[in-house]
Amino acid sequence: MQVTWYGQAAFLLEAAEGSVFLDPFKVLALRPGMVFDYPPLPRLAPDVVLITHEHFDHNGLDALDQPKMTLRATAGRFTTPVGEVLAVAGEHDDVAGTKRGPNTIFRLELDGLRIAHFGDFGQKELRPEQFEQIGLVDLVFLPVGAGPTIGPEAARTIAQTLEARYIVPMHYRTPAVNFLEPVDPFLALWDDVRQLDGASFETRDFTADGPVCIVPKAPLRA
Repeated sequence: MQVTWYGQAAFLLEAAEGSVFLDPFKVLALRPGMVFDYPPLPRLAPDVVLITHEHFDHNGLDALDQPKMTLRATAGRFTTPVGEVLAVAGEHDDVAGTKRGPNTIFRLELDGLRIAHFGDFGQKELRPEQFEQIGLVDLVFLPVGAGPTIGPEAARTIAQTLEARYIVPMHYRTPAVNFLEPVDPFLALWDDVRQLDGASFETRDFTADGPVCIVPKAPLRA
């Protein structure tokens, strides 16, 4: 499976079953002092789009061409063009969603890999009933930049609980974003960190005895 990072929590997954885009963003004029400057998304036409919650940096469906199916800020089990997708209800904060609203955790399987994308997960921890539904995974995408989401320690705990083989951090400070914390404290928690020269990678290229933290290069404007 090929994974491409477009910035923030936006990823394109391309596998034998088809293509899935997670959390496309909008490029908007923001309040003074706030920087969100990833390059605009290309006009892709994925088979499925998954949107974890309705914030501008995660719900930019209009930036893409019309997909065959979209799941946005929902919960349940869904039959999609790439197979079953499980949407697990969660929150964007640690006060039962009363501050920043709901946040969906998506779980799916592509190319034989069990995948979970946590969007803007902000709970203090993963609840037992959420873990029971998600189960163990091979590849997990986790926010690590603190602020409106969890930070490094909580993200590591989730990755370890899920026994993920591949851990991809997201939603952290880069030259394109100034309102989150850097990825470095999260990377310091792992023995095997692979920092890439580009924004894409093939999962089959990574093998190791233990978990591997894969860090695509942040996309930047030319």
